[in-house]
Amino acid sequence: MTIRPYQWEDKCEQWYLLNKKPGEVPPPPTEADARGWASALGAVSAGTMKIELSVQGTSSSTVVLQGLHVRTVSKAAPLPWSAYSMASGCGGGLMPVSFSINLDADRPLASPKAGQQGDNVVRAEDFPFEVSESDPQVLTVYAHAHTVNAAWYLELDWSSGSRTGTVRIDDHGKPFQTSGAQGRPIYDYDTSSNDWEPDTTAVVQ
Repeated sequence: MTIRPYQWEDKCEQWYLLNKKPGEVPPPPTEADARGWASALGAVSAGTMKIELSVQGTSSSTVVLQGLHVRTVSKAAPLPWSAYSMASGCGGGLMPVSFSINLDADRPLASPKAGQQGDNVVRAEDFPFEVSESDPQVLTVYAHAHTVNAAWYLELDWSSGSRTGTVRIDDHGKPFQTSGAQGRPIYDYDTSSNDWEPDTTAVVQ
């Protein structure tokens, strides 16, 4: 399995919370460099965190993905930090097999979410899914936090014949972290002045 955290659905709607003043924050990274940028600065995903899971079998035998479970490690009040936007401009649509998680809920669940490919709406699909060495499956997870700062990870149940198991999905051995950012100062990066500027109109989703 390949786990790709720190994915962006749309650069216009991607923020990170940072405990730093604008003059201490380097320019926003590309999506490919987002994890390194965020880790180096101690940044936390604001509002929504997008994760892509690419699941593939290791042989021709079919593996059935049975379910995806959310495990909450801790919850606290949202971080009192400023939110920094990654860029201007907009990105692509949703992946075909997507799940939405409300981290504010007492018992967060991974709920099927409708997606879009081009102009076509793709209906929500739920487990089980079948994968093999030649037939992988990509799962996209959108984890939302508005009223909490949540540390969390996922567990993916699978079976193949008489064998069963559970795979933990986290951020290189650590829980993922997503915090609400409502009411926090928001900054956009101005490429003409190479400075972070206050944005009084944006709302962290």
